[in-house]
Amino acid sequence: MAGECIVVTGGAGSLGAALVRELCARGYRVAIVESDHAAAHANDLAKSMDGKAIAIISDVASTPAWAAALKEIEGQLGPVKGAALIAGGWAGGKFLHEGGDDDTWHAMVEGNIETAYRSVRALVSGMVTRKNGSIVVIGSRAVERPWTSTKAAAYAATKSAAVTLAQVVAEETREFGVRVNAVLPSTIDTEANRKAMPTIDHDIWVKPESLAKVIAFLLSDDASDISGAVIPVYGRA
Repeated sequence: MAGECIVVTGGAGSLGAALVRELCARGYRVAIVESDHAAAHANDLAKSMDGKAIAIISDVASTPAWAAALKEIEGQLGPVKGAALIAGGWAGGKFLHEGGDDDTWHAMVEGNIETAYRSVRALVSGMVTRKNGSIVVIGSRAVERPWTSTKAAAYAATKSAAVTLAQVVAEETREFGVRVNAVLPSTIDTEANRKAMPTIDHDIWVKPESLAKVIAFLLSDDASDISGAVIPVYGRA
């Protein structure tokens, strides 16, 4: 695995940064793909990885942007062996019957579906050609427990669609040696979540470093017989 290239979208966030550190520690070379608003964090993280990571500022919901990003990534790090699609987000809203929440719906479609679809489509083609590769899609516990997402139907629906996409593509590419899996975290123990939910016992949440190890395993050759899996990572929540 030493020196193989892994792409991490949303790589400058709490989970993304934990995964970048885990992958670099395992000897991978990592492309941190981030949007403009996180460019500074992505560049700082890449610099701290002692030459094992680069920062690519791009729109992962855009097919043309992906084409340019992949050209740059492969020019610097070589063919992409794996990818973790962490870019996405959460937004609450209203009960669906209350109406008037189209902005949230469109934001979740763009953030969770378009990013996953455009990213998978951009990455999987080369993997099929090379007959090797692994992709991990980040879902949510809401995929299996949608009733926990009242006032966040758009989030639950779009995360469910992203996981379904992963399962379908896993079957489509199985014969080509490409693996696609998904993980379903419950609440991740991040600074933002602690601020948003200060009265909750944070010890029961999933630590970013713990989830990063699960993702790194799925990307590795140790998981060579696993594809189409949807793995719950709930902590004690």
